[in-house]
Amino acid sequence: MGFSAVVYPSMILAYSGQAAFLIKNPSKLSTTFYSSTPEPLFWPMFIIATLSAIVASQALISASFSIIRQSIALGCFPRVTMKHTSEKYEGQVYSPEVNYFLMITCIVITYGFKGGPQIGQAFGTVVIWVMLFTTTLMTVVMVVIWQTNIIAVGLFFALFFCIEGIYMTSLLNKVLQGGWVPFANTAFFLAITMSWTYGRRKKNEYDAANLVGKQEFIKIVTGSSQVPGICIFCTDLMNGIPPIVRHYVKHTGSIREVMVFVTVRILPVRSVLPEECFLVDKLDHVGVYRCILQYGYMDNHNMDDDDFIVLVVASLKQIADNDEILLLDSAFTNGTSFVIGRTILKMSITRNCFKRFVINNLYRFLQKNFRSNMSSLKIAPGKTLQVGMHYEI
Repeated sequence: MGFSAVVYPSMILAYSGQAAFLIKNPSKLSTTFYSSTPEPLFWPMFIIATLSAIVASQALISASFSIIRQSIALGCFPRVTMKHTSEKYEGQVYSPEVNYFLMITCIVITYGFKGGPQIGQAFGTVVIWVMLFTTTLMTVVMVVIWQTNIIAVGLFFALFFCIEGIYMTSLLNKVLQGGWVPFANTAFFLAITMSWTYGRRKKNEYDAANLVGKQEFIKIVTGSSQVPGICIFCTDLMNGIPPIVRHYVKHTGSIREVMVFVTVRILPVRSVLPEECFLVDKLDHVGVYRCILQYGYMDNHNMDDDDFIVLVVASLKQIADNDEILLLDSAFTNGTSFVIGRTILKMSITRNCFKRFVINNLYRFLQKNFRSNMSSLKIAPGKTLQVGMHYEI
């Protein structure tokens, strides 16, 4: 309501006033804002404009962090470092990689355009397109979420879209004069998002189709030599036995006497109570368990020390019988190892060239150079075994 009643009309009046000033003074194009300001109001306007620019730039940076974080949570963007900077607000985050990208992009654009009017044209283009998208998405929210009267929705959309559409069409001739920058930036991120989403979907489909069945798993366990100790398999799957087990046993010929399949969940709370951190269950064979680790966004994901193993074993003992408790104690004294799977997709030559390029080049590049799901977990390198698996899809 505040935006529609105050901010939006004020912005339209300001832009309309500058447009009227330019009609009478076309030579003042590069200094329209300050030239159209009355002399007595110049310095107050200068101070307010400078402070507004600082606030707006900080809002843009914070919004970039938030959007990337939400995209990562939806599985639509590769994982980057996300640091929560507030114990009170879950959405207040900072990403060094995104921050550096914004810094480099600003420097490149400023240097490339030499601070000329092209920057203003690029800014104007992106602002009006953002307004158009905001109006469209707001209309969807009014219909789907708020269930507003369809006549009111139609009037809202028709009014704002017509006004913004006029501004948008008037800026089409600026696309080749600097307005192409936001479109190029959008295409860059769209390529990353689409490639990552497609690759993740293919990986998940392969994992779901190649889960180790109950009978096959029992055959693997009984047919392999058992080594004393605990083996923790880190996996994204919360149900079923991941294909990494089949691959691991095939190349090692042995398994630990206790196997724990660990999945990490980050909950939208500041911290998780210790008694709610470990959710454990027995699987289809003695000494095989599933453990779901639940952390809050401010919790320390430390799996490096023995305290973590002690907590896992203590949680498993709560659902174990006497014989299994003895087995857990014996395995704990013989050490613990972590197994992390690394999936490498390869598109079959029978697929079309574009899909092969997306999977074999773009997705593989993103997978190799961005952080893995397990990168936030602090696991001792000396206890970690990474198993690479090539999937042909």
